[in-house]
Amino acid sequence: MSAASGSTFKSIRGAFLAGLIALSPILVTVFVLNWLVGQIGGNFRDFFLFFLPHGLLEGEAVPAAYRGLVIFGWNVVATVVALAQITLLGYLTRYVAGRFLFSQTERVMERVPLIGAIYHSVKQIVETFSSQNRAVFQKVVLVQFPRPGMWAIGFLTNRTQGEAQARTSHELFNVFIPTTPNPTSGFLVMVPRESLVEMDMTVGEAMKCIISGGAVTPPWPGTARTASTSGGSSSRAPSPPTPPPPATVA
Repeated sequence: MSAASGSTFKSIRGAFLAGLIALSPILVTVFVLNWLVGQIGGNFRDFFLFFLPHGLLEGEAVPAAYRGLVIFGWNVVATVVALAQITLLGYLTRYVAGRFLFSQTERVMERVPLIGAIYHSVKQIVETFSSQNRAVFQKVVLVQFPRPGMWAIGFLTNRTQGEAQARTSHELFNVFIPTTPNPTSGFLVMVPRESLVEMDMTVGEAMKCIISGGAVTPPWPGTARTASTSGGSSSRAPSPPTPPPPATVA
């Protein structure tokens, strides 16, 4: 009887955990949206909706039981207005007048002590990982790092040039190895061509794998074929794509 009770408990526990896992993406999404509305709408509601009476924004004209719902609704409106203004700013930066105003604002920011250094660093990180400059990561590769026998996912960025290439007899390639779970920092290694293992996954898939600490691994059709041919070697090291020639600096 106790064995049956234990089996029932395990079944209920397994079903509960399965349901919790199924709901996790929804719960996390709701939590993030609620936090976003609270941070943007709650802090900038009076700024974006300055033309409305304060009593209306605070829900003073409605019963106290519904006041929180009214305030949340105005927070949502303020958040939508803020996101619309950010989108409008993005469109303006595509035109000459918008670019001029934005560049002037950047100059003012960069001249302020401390704030300028922070702004410049954040701007470099954002530009590096933005979709417009995603081409800087040309290919996902595997390299032995930090020692032979251990492998790390890296991004092929360019062919090594200058003194670093001239002082070695190998043809080197620059590989950026990001850290987990923060891919904005990492290591620059210069790897011989024959030591690179080219991968089929995209840059986006590799980023998801790195940020998740390996918990999210993109499927690969070759996995089944590799498992069925365990007698042979599963490693392959094709030649990496030839990076475009470096831009000439005037």
